[in-house]
Amino acid sequence: MTRDMSDVTRAKNGRPVHHWRRDLVELAALFTAVAVADAVANLIGHGPDGPALLTASAAVLIATAGFHTWWSRRHGHAPPRTDTGAPAPAGATGTTGPETGAGGDADGATTLWRMRTTVKDEPGSLAALCTALAGRRVDILSLQTHPLPEGTVDEFLLRSPGSLTASELTREVARGGGAGTWIERADAHDLVDAPTRILALAARTALDAAELPLALRQLLGRCTIRSLPATAAGAAAPTGASGRADGALEDTVMRLRAPEGGVITVERPYLPFTPTEFARARALVELDTLLGPRVPRSHDVLTLPEGDAITVRRAGTDDVEAARAMHERCSQRTLGLRYHGPVKDADRYLNHLLSPRFGRTLAAQTASGRVVGLGHLLWDGDETEVALLVEDEWQRRGVGGELLARLVAMAVEAGCESVYAVTQASNTGMVAAMRGLDLPLDYQIEEGTLVVTARLDTARPPAAPHPAHDGQTAERATRD
Repeated sequence: MTRDMSDVTRAKNGRPVHHWRRDLVELAALFTAVAVADAVANLIGHGPDGPALLTASAAVLIATAGFHTWWSRRHGHAPPRTDTGAPAPAGATGTTGPETGAGGDADGATTLWRMRTTVKDEPGSLAALCTALAGRRVDILSLQTHPLPEGTVDEFLLRSPGSLTASELTREVARGGGAGTWIERADAHDLVDAPTRILALAARTALDAAELPLALRQLLGRCTIRSLPATAAGAAAPTGASGRADGALEDTVMRLRAPEGGVITVERPYLPFTPTEFARARALVELDTLLGPRVPRSHDVLTLPEGDAITVRRAGTDDVEAARAMHERCSQRTLGLRYHGPVKDADRYLNHLLSPRFGRTLAAQTASGRVVGLGHLLWDGDETEVALLVEDEWQRRGVGGELLARLVAMAVEAGCESVYAVTQASNTGMVAAMRGLDLPLDYQIEEGTLVVTARLDTARPPAAPHPAHDGQTAERATRD
């Protein structure tokens, strides 16, 4: 039986208030039910058709129970409803029936996709595409549009049922009017909206000039970025399809004028650049130009196993003279292990190696300020190279190991998948230093040149090398 809400909620001295009239009515109903049951039992038990009536009653009860069970199962899968009888809002969960994620399969499995397609620049074209996606329970998480003369390029972040494949999704997009569709898997990092991501990349670039190539790669996706000095670039500012003197956009290649007068080229063969992407990349480069040369001036004082204290810091083009002086103190063998080509030409690499445009450099210096070791993390297109040079007097004392561990940590922070070192097969010190990172290594040997690649797809940070291992890597002579 149900009670009026006021009877339940009203209380006196903390206890509910009961009424004697309701108790009397309930007692009368109980006696009436007993009398009716007794009359029915006498009628069936003493009548000639008593057993038949009992059998018929049992059959009716069984049929009623079966109908109730069928009805409950049928309506148990319906969407949960609110108190008003309307369907529950998205995200509500019912007490019966399987739960499904938004746009997912019965088990809730979903897949994130990044997709780009071209639609006609006319009213209703985007609506038709969205309708086609909705027909396959695909949820549109974000949308960016890139207007072009021949149409509009729409870039989506999608969440689809886990059973929907890329080819099936592409076919649905084609039915909805999309053309030239490109699609690839996405991850949780793509859930950040475009303005927030661009502002974060601009902040990173503002703090460190070496972040520009990484910022461009994160902005534009998988691409190859190269920096050419003014002499190699012809000393002329790039011009082309963009119509501006400070950059050129040519389908899958964009060229941007570097702050120091050279050219930054960005290539993405699998997907043409849009004018919007070109404008964003150019804005990052212009910000880098306005801020000028800058290197974070953090210092890390270390005590080596032998008790000597050294300072590890970021280095830049201001350290060219100190690096050249270290070259003069190094032996011919040390320089030969470090550089390919004639040792006398080693100094001409320094402007390139110390420039933040091509990577990051760490310097190890003594308490007197003398540079005794250099470690380079170099952006080599879509790959990353590590290189070391330690002065003879300071080798086998842990300097190279400290530099290498920090360079690899920088590579992990930058999102690099691997780093490689190029040296000679006889340089056992560098091999030992790479092995000391405790990372998966791949070795390739060709005509005495050894390339050691460390894969960075590991959850834990790389361990510092053993203090007894120092080494020098070889640098390609053709890099300049």
